[in-house]
Amino acid sequence: MAGSEVKVLGTWASPFALRVHIALGIKSVKYEWVEENLEAKSQLLLESNPINKQVPVLIHHHKPICESLAILQYIDEAWPSAPSILPSDPYHRAVARFWAAYIDHKWFTWLKGVASAEGAEAKKAALDQVREGLVVVEEAFGKCSKGKDFFSGDRIGYLDIVLGCFLGWLYVAEKRNDVKLLDEEKMPGLAAWAIKFCLEGAVKDVMPDKDELLDYANMVFQAMAKAKAKLNAPPNN
Repeated sequence: MAGSEVKVLGTWASPFALRVHIALGIKSVKYEWVEENLEAKSQLLLESNPINKQVPVLIHHHKPICESLAILQYIDEAWPSAPSILPSDPYHRAVARFWAAYIDHKWFTWLKGVASAEGAEAKKAALDQVREGLVVVEEAFGKCSKGKDFFSGDRIGYLDIVLGCFLGWLYVAEKRNDVKLLDEEKMPGLAAWAIKFCLEGAVKDVMPDKDELLDYANMVFQAMAKAKAKLNAPPNN
């Protein structure tokens, strides 16, 4: 597969773009990475994803595929050779999709809510919600992994990629709030899984440096705070 036939539009800090990096790595697909500036989106991005105008976008044979979960499934089907990303069994595929939806639409929403929570009480409630969600995912991990290292068993697969892409941002939330969210005592399975996931060959070379991610997050949140303060400032007479 020539690299020119596959392009990925993304940003280095996007957990959703990271999913595409990992999936293509699992399949040993060569691709061209196009770093996007979301403050000045490229014409290619706007044309490739005219509805949401967001990353990631996978372009294969000049055809764009949008939304990270759809892209993961497309990659698994477009390059069907082993290793597979989604389970082959229809029931297990359905279960994996269910938990992927939970992670994206519930748990990650709670994680994002930590940054926007104002006041100590609201911040604590947001952090507690993230922890409670991880406890639920810990239970799901036990059932899906059946005692093995990953959600998919002996190697990383769909759910591993879906949750693993957020580990850097989970670290950011922990450091910015001086808390431990992925608790080894309450979530021993997930804690051990996270270490093994980050050491996988398809992951370790594309996972953003967590401290660089923290610096980036601090810069973004500081800029947002300044913009909000300016917006709320009383008008000059």
